[in-house]
Amino acid sequence: MRNYPHINEQGRARMVDVSEKEVTRRTAEAKSVLKMKPETLTAIYEGTVGKGDVLAVAQVAGIMAAKKTSDLIPMCHPIPLRGADISFSSLGEDQLEIIATVKTDNVTGVEMEALTAASLAALTVYDMCKAYDKGIVIEQTCLLKKTGGKSGDFHRGDEEG
Repeated sequence: MRNYPHINEQGRARMVDVSEKEVTRRTAEAKSVLKMKPETLTAIYEGTVGKGDVLAVAQVAGIMAAKKTSDLIPMCHPIPLRGADISFSSLGEDQLEIIATVKTDNVTGVEMEALTAASLAALTVYDMCKAYDKGIVIEQTCLLKKTGGKSGDFHRGDEEG
């Protein structure tokens, strides 16, 4: 049987032992993109969505999600974050891009924290705008880059294949 780090000797899931790993600075950046009606995106930026300031609430939701990732994803290690930020930008007239950036000094990375932050910020935008536009689609969530750790750096677009 192959040695999978998340599988114990009985073939069951386990949390990986990271006690022998070295503490390094680790960062990760992830994004989510939402496609919506142009008038929905306009309402978000003009602050006329009935539930309030969509981007402010999504910002807080994303940061909270980064901090709570290990409570949501079973095999994630709880790690202290050194920073978490969410930014928003328009991609044309009908798409909102959310970028989550997370940092730590730890023995394990923050990719899942960045992905969770971007995802929850996107879900929050949907929740706050669903009465306005039920057709919103969360089109893309992906890791953009990560730095630090034994496996080295990753930048989307640089991977082989």
